[in-house]
Amino acid sequence: MTSQPTTQQTSTPPDRATAPLPHDENVPTPARRRWLMLAGGFALVVLLACLPLLAISLPGVLPGPTYTPGTLQVLALALLVGALALSYHLLFGVAGLLSFGHALYFAVGVYGLAIVLDRTDLPLLPAACVVLVGGIVVAHVVGAISLRVTGISFAMVTLAFAQAGNVLVRRNPAGATGGEEGLALDTTHVPDALVGVMNTRNLYWLALVVLVVVYAVVLWVERSRAGHVAAATRENEMRVRVVGGRPYLVKLLVFVVAATLATAVGMAYLLLQSGAVPRVTSADFTLTLLVMVVLGGVGSRWGAVVGGVLYTLLDQRLGALAASEAIAGLPSVLRVPLSEPLFILGTLFILVVLFLPGGIAGAAQRLSHRRRREGARDLMEESA
Repeated sequence: MTSQPTTQQTSTPPDRATAPLPHDENVPTPARRRWLMLAGGFALVVLLACLPLLAISLPGVLPGPTYTPGTLQVLALALLVGALALSYHLLFGVAGLLSFGHALYFAVGVYGLAIVLDRTDLPLLPAACVVLVGGIVVAHVVGAISLRVTGISFAMVTLAFAQAGNVLVRRNPAGATGGEEGLALDTTHVPDALVGVMNTRNLYWLALVVLVVVYAVVLWVERSRAGHVAAATRENEMRVRVVGGRPYLVKLLVFVVAATLATAVGMAYLLLQSGAVPRVTSADFTLTLLVMVVLGGVGSRWGAVVGGVLYTLLDQRLGALAASEAIAGLPSVLRVPLSEPLFILGTLFILVVLFLPGGIAGAAQRLSHRRRREGARDLMEESA
């Protein structure tokens, strides 16, 4: 007589099998995080818009209270440089195009608007539209030629075009660019609200609007189909070709959009600075944009803005620090290097590259991931 073997089945108790894991209220869901970021961005824009109406003083960071023209001038410049760095992020961080000639399109906006206002009777808005169309045409021509090559060859071709623009500006053809002395802004057809020291507040608000518009355009391009194809091309262009994509056209589109945004920022820069100088056409200026993007974090939109703003504030304030009595009283071994703002900026950049890989945005992302891992570990311990 054989007995049938009995199979002993073990099952999880119903209360433990069906009970959901407890939710940690401190860890937001992805949808909630998006809403929090949107609300935080809106609140930040409102705060920045209210700065000219407030009396906030940050000694060592700002030259005076936030309502003073000098401080608003520095802040507006920082916002415009942040917008320009954001346009370079679209080119380098999204499409992976290392360009050494992005300053060319910024210079088209600066010098183009100055020349049109000086040589024609067009009001500001029609003149700005003419210059914007000119920037698009220049970007199409340069991009169509430069994108025939890739890698360092592409960078060298863009550098060659930028240097040609720099030479053209310094040669002062027909007295149009002012040569080494630059070109002053003709305010005849510029609204009175954008002219004069007393209207610096309006120029600050204009710079803020430009930054918001540039950010919105960059965000739209990144989330569009062309942006996704551009990111895929950056990672593996051959694979995009195999699946039927057209990398050349997508890269050209991103190139033109980034150049057009730089042209728009250049026109606002002209109104803020009341003139054009040859430095904005130099390759050094493009390298400065690259430093800003790397400082903020390659591939991060807000990182590019933070990098541009931070670099501008440091560039503006380190000069005052270098000439201060505190530096003058130091021993020569410290006084000599600290009296050079570029030395301090270079040292800070080296420290960021060594100790903050991924820039400021990368450090913030790692900190956020660490907090999420700790929250998930605590959640698992509680559920156990």
